[in-house]
Amino acid sequence: MRALSVGFIGLSHLHPKSYMPVFAAAGGLEVVAAAESDPAVLASFIQSFPVRAYADWRQMLEAERLDLAVLFLPHYLCPEAGVACAERGIHLLVEKPMAADSAGLLRIIEAAEKNKVVLSSPYVWRYHPVARAMKAYLENGVLGRPVGGEGRCAAGRLHRYIEGGAGWMLERAKSGGGPMYNLGVHWIDLYRWFLNDEVVEVFGRNVKINQEYDIEDNSFALLTFSKGTVVALDISYTVPDSFPYGRDLYLALRGTAGVLSWSPSFEGIRENLFVCSDSAEFRPATRRNINFELEPQAGYAGPSTLPFLRDVAEAIRTGGRPPITGQDGLRALQIVEAIYQSAETGRVVRPAGGQRMDTR
Repeated sequence: MRALSVGFIGLSHLHPKSYMPVFAAAGGLEVVAAAESDPAVLASFIQSFPVRAYADWRQMLEAERLDLAVLFLPHYLCPEAGVACAERGIHLLVEKPMAADSAGLLRIIEAAEKNKVVLSSPYVWRYHPVARAMKAYLENGVLGRPVGGEGRCAAGRLHRYIEGGAGWMLERAKSGGGPMYNLGVHWIDLYRWFLNDEVVEVFGRNVKINQEYDIEDNSFALLTFSKGTVVALDISYTVPDSFPYGRDLYLALRGTAGVLSWSPSFEGIRENLFVCSDSAEFRPATRRNINFELEPQAGYAGPSTLPFLRDVAEAIRTGGRPPITGQDGLRALQIVEAIYQSAETGRVVRPAGGQRMDTR
């Protein structure tokens, strides 16, 4: 079976190099080319990974016969490149949040649908074994009726984007906004998936500490889902440099019969999920610490990204539904936009497209 030909569009991002080992391990996906306008960034990448190099992604599309394009561009540039790829019949994997605004993402979605290409985004936390265990507990009624949740994601300080060659992330016109755009979308997507429900109201607050850039450093939000569950998000760029692995991650859910809580280690192989439940199946051991030891996999969120890439490849080969859709990405982005609107107005906001979701 022929390997699918993959091209990277944009390399001034923290993730392209760390994705390469996962693509190599996935099988059936071969990264053959990369396009980047910054000569130094392009030279650094091809020194590490000997693929064909292009200074302009348009030249790459002309010269290569790609099956899949992976977009790591500044968010505001993703719609133009995404539409161009779709019109050539090239399938798309677009780094979250997929665009700087929902209008731009809608352009990509419409082009993908019109040209019948797969469109997905690596919301790979859905694939983490602990996240899947949490969802299974929810669906099995261990928590009873979900009442509330908490998600915390603090990942480094602003300087890591400068040092990583992704300074555009700190410009609102290019990125869309601060940590809720870049990090919070992961937790928004994950809680939608956990609960199989849609956010119908948000209340947000943004806090700006830095004086150099026009994005906030901290974003807080209350998300109310259609069935009544309320999730609190604390998303920031202000974790201390000395914090282990530079990230403070936490996920929890509480229901009428139990609690789930997990502090992900990020790319670690040992995880612990705390489960406390009054449900009959848990008696008499109503409190449990469940340990997970994952198979190591080099690269960005390897144990989660690897099966995701394989599912994307399968969707491309079979014409099936991708594991995470453009509509999933759109919904996360619409919720972020509502959080920003709430932070600016001081009011509760109903996100666009707030009907209940239909997920697998």
